Amino acid sequence: MNKILQAHLALLLANIIYGANYSIAKEVMPAFVHPFAFVLMRVGAAAILFWIAAALFVKEKIDKKDLPRIALLAVCGVAVNQMLFLKGLSLTTPINASIIMVSNPIIVLLIAAWVLKEKISISKIAGIAFGITGAVMLLLFNKKFSFGSETITCDAMILINSMSWAAYIVLVKPLMKKYNTFTIIKWVFLFGFLYVLPFGFREFKEINWTAMPTAVWRDIAFVVLASTFFAYILNTYALRALNPSVVSIYIYLQPFIATLIAVYYYQNDALDTRKIISGTLIIIGVYLVSRPFRKTKAAK
Repeated sequence: MNKILQAHLALLLANIIYGANYSIAKEVMPAFVHPFAFVLMRVGAAAILFWIAAALFVKEKIDKKDLPRIALLAVCGVAVNQMLFLKGLSLTTPINASIIMVSNPIIVLLIAAWVLKEKISISKIAGIAFGITGAVMLLLFNKKFSFGSETITCDAMILINSMSWAAYIVLVKPLMKKYNTFTIIKWVFLFGFLYVLPFGFREFKEINWTAMPTAVWRDIAFVVLASTFFAYILNTYALRALNPSVVSIYIYLQPFIATLIAVYYYQNDALDTRKIISGTLIIIGVYLVSRPFRKTKAAK
């Protein structure tokens, strides 16, 4: 199996995990664990796992000159990203959160064009348009979708989270050409843990561990292991072979998956023609953005 195909499969799996994470994390917050405490648990546990994995499989050191960039990546990809996402998600709906994340590929495309000089081709623009159309069609007519004064602050948190994640995807790309995946992520999460500790420690002390049902422990394990440890590995691995804009376009699968998971959790909807058409448009969008940029004869 070639590296490009492996990268696409990694992204598919990562975004299936993220799609499920909307509803699963919502089951934990805020009833059993407050958002910042959940972030602290998530980042701390994942940091330990990344350092153990790196110690077992990778013997590589970071150049001191790269530490400032890694410290910035921890702000974008861990601290701001996770705190605002979980805080916003705890007070808004999974459907609202997933549609706001539709902005991510557009932001990634613009930042990548500016920072990495990535080409903005007609194919990428068309792919993003197809993806947006599919996601909006899927979500705007969902009865659980509702923007309003009650959710505006939390929805803004999700939007800033989307922008922060876009910056992370672009800024981490150059380092992936230089280091192993585990080498980068272990340091990003170590810095990230230091950033979130002051915010999450008080809420962490308030957790009533004995009141948690078995199902909540299972949900916490999923968020820590699947949507943090494995998903970060899969995303960062994919960036070794693919451009940031290709990685980000897979986010359009998340509303589709989040909706299906929400249907499963709440049993109040069904797979219909609208969902099938939306999913098809999203897949077409992923294909168009994934197509390699081809220079014209004049450019050559």
